[in-house]
Amino acid sequence: MITVVHGSDIHFGSPHDPAAAETFLEATRAIDPDLIVISGDLTQRAKVSEFKEARAYLDRFPEVPLVVTPGNHDVPLYRVFERIFSPFRNYQEYIRSELDTVTRIPGMTVVSLNSAAPRRAIVNGRIDRKQLDLARAAFDAAPPGDLKAVVAHHHLAPAPDYEGDNPLPDARRILDAFESMGVELIMGGHLHRAYIGNSLDVYPGEDRDRGIVVVQSGTTTSRRGRARERAKTTFNLIRIREEAIEVVHHMHFSAVGGFAPFSGHVYPRGARRYFEPGSEFRIRASREGARMGGADE
Repeated sequence: MITVVHGSDIHFGSPHDPAAAETFLEATRAIDPDLIVISGDLTQRAKVSEFKEARAYLDRFPEVPLVVTPGNHDVPLYRVFERIFSPFRNYQEYIRSELDTVTRIPGMTVVSLNSAAPRRAIVNGRIDRKQLDLARAAFDAAPPGDLKAVVAHHHLAPAPDYEGDNPLPDARRILDAFESMGVELIMGGHLHRAYIGNSLDVYPGEDRDRGIVVVQSGTTTSRRGRARERAKTTFNLIRIREEAIEVVHHMHFSAVGGFAPFSGHVYPRGARRYFEPGSEFRIRASREGARMGGADE
């Protein structure tokens, strides 16, 4: 089994919530994951001071592989000269020099694609053909049986309560490309509201039996939650088994003084495409002492 902690939109700067940040750190340590994913918007205004704080925070997580990607807030908005000529300078100096990365752990290959496009689409982002070629090459080189996953800040599928929301441009073409590569899981953020579902929920796609599991995290450590997660902080716990992908959505509750499981989702993996009639899958809560009646989907 592979255990992944997925948070997003930590927004160091004025919206950052230090108390939520500490409880998220505690929860991650208790889970003891194999991989940590932070899917963009590490800062609010891409300032050096904010990136320094974000770097110091990331360094406190367990010493396991960490996947990060820039978000639209990680490039300067109002410092126009910098946004045009050196938009990722601070991110690359303090967080990671590479903007597109490939991370491999036993049983899983993760391609992180920088969807921030500061010169042409600072809000909605872009993923271009060159990045898709990089992903295809990485997945073609993955060991047989690896779960193939993509991380990008901007969303490829809108949450159901975001009427009129515009996902990443060419989302359908990109999803079809990922399906052809055998991608099973996409992780992202940007909405400040979690969405856990399947690409078939919003787009039939070319492979209408399987689709791709889409896991969007809300804002994990800021006060900028939106829609049903207004003023809420959330993260996702993902467990990858041979037969299934399990996702437990966690939300911060004052009653428990931290994060607790809020909903659960189970999806069959790869060629299985469905669970055998009569089979049972139970979501396991991650927080010690927490109880949750998981909803199997």
